[in-house]
Amino acid sequence: MHNPDSTSLLVQASQDLRGTTAVPGDKSISHRAVMLAALADGTSEVRGWLAAGDTEATLHSVKALGVHVEQPAHDVLRVHGSGGLQAAEMPLDFANAGTGIRLMTGIMVGQPFASVLDGSHQLRRRPMNRIITPLAQMGADIHGEEGRAPLRIQPAGLRGIRYEMPVASAQVKSAVLLAGLFARGETTVVEPGPTRDHSECMLRAAGVDVQSEGAVVTLYPPQRLQALDFHVPGDFSSAAFLLVAAATTPVSEIRLTGINLNPTRTGLLDALRGMGAEIQVSEASMEAGEPAGTLTVKYRPLSGIEIGGDLVVRMIDEFPALMVAALCAEGRTTVRDAGELRLKETDRLSVMTQELRRLGARIDEREDGFVIEGPQKLQGADVDGHDDHRIAMSLTLAGMLAQGQTRVHDAACIADSFPGFAETMRSLGARVVSGRCE
Repeated sequence: MHNPDSTSLLVQASQDLRGTTAVPGDKSISHRAVMLAALADGTSEVRGWLAAGDTEATLHSVKALGVHVEQPAHDVLRVHGSGGLQAAEMPLDFANAGTGIRLMTGIMVGQPFASVLDGSHQLRRRPMNRIITPLAQMGADIHGEEGRAPLRIQPAGLRGIRYEMPVASAQVKSAVLLAGLFARGETTVVEPGPTRDHSECMLRAAGVDVQSEGAVVTLYPPQRLQALDFHVPGDFSSAAFLLVAAATTPVSEIRLTGINLNPTRTGLLDALRGMGAEIQVSEASMEAGEPAGTLTVKYRPLSGIEIGGDLVVRMIDEFPALMVAALCAEGRTTVRDAGELRLKETDRLSVMTQELRRLGARIDEREDGFVIEGPQKLQGADVDGHDDHRIAMSLTLAGMLAQGQTRVHDAACIADSFPGFAETMRSLGARVVSGRCE
C-alpha cells in the first residue's frame, strides 16, 4: 500500500486549536514569478517565494535555460533576466509539477530552439492534449505520445488565435497567453467559467497589455517584459487545511496572516461559510497586484450544503479538505461538476473515498462528485497519501478527528506545496508528529 522508505505522519485526535500563524507563499504565483522574471529585461526580486518541491522544479528548469538566479534566503529570489532563454542541454524535469510543465510549455513553443519537457511517472500520467491542441492551432510544433509528457517541441512561428476553452482551466488559459507573448497579433482566450487570474495580474505587472472583458481575455504581444519586484502572499490552498482544521475541531480559534484572497481562488471560503463556519477577513492589503488579508476562523457546528457550477472551479484544489469538513457537517453535502478532480496528481475523488473509508467513513462516490451524510465518527487507521500532497494533508485532518491513532503513509509529498506543515499544525495544538514507515 505504501512506500516503506517514505516519511509518515502519526496523528491523534486534537482539540482546541489556537494561535496565529502564516503559510508558505502562493504556489501558483511562485511558479509564474520565476517564469516571467526569467523572460524580463533586468533583475527581478521576488520575496515570500515558495521554496517547495513543485516550484523548485520550475526554478531548476529556468536555470537550465541559462537564467542566472541568486537565492539570498530560502524564500527570496533575484532573477537576472536578459529578455531571452538559451537551449537546455537536457530535458527540463518538472517532477510532479503540473502547473510548471503546462505553463512552461506555452513559453517553450515560442523559443527559437528545440526543447523537451518531462517529469515524474505521476506527471507523465496527466493529460497534456488540453494545452497541445490550442498551442498547435497557434502554429506550435509540439508532440506528446498519447497526449502525455514527455513533450517534444521544435521551433515554429506562432500566430495569435481566438481560443474558446471547452473546459475552464487556468493552466490552459495561462499556457495560451504565455505563448501569445511570442505570437504575431493578439491572442484571445474565451473562458466557459471563471478561473484563477494570476497570469493576467502578473503579466500586467510586467508591462504587458492584457485586457479582460467578462469571460474574454486578450493579450497584445509586448516588445519586452519589465522586471518584477514584489512579495508573494500566503497560499490560500495551503491555508485551506488550517481553515478546515479549526472549523471542524471544537473550541478552536486561529488567525492566518497575509493570505492571498484573490476571489478566483477563495471558493472554499464561500463553501465553509455556507456550511455555517465563522470566518472573518481583516487587515486587507494588496500583494503582487492581488488582495491579501488576515483570516480568523472560529469553530461552529457545520451543516451540509450543495456545491456545483462556477464555485467548483474556484475551489478545485480544496475538495479533499472539504470532504473532511463534510464528514463533520449535520445533514447531506452534495458535490457535482467536479470531474476535474480525477485528473489531478491522483484521481482525488476515488483516492479520498478509498482512504477515508479506511477510517470508517461512508461516502457515495459519483462520477463528477460525491454525497456525504454527516456527522460521522471516524476510527484511526493506516492510510496512504498516494504521493499527492493535498491527499496527505487532508488525511491528516481526518486523523485529527478520528478516535485513536492514524498513520498517514507517503506523506513526504506534502513538501511539494507546504513545507513545515506538521510543525505548523503542532504550533496550533494539533497532535501530529513525523515518523518512519515500518
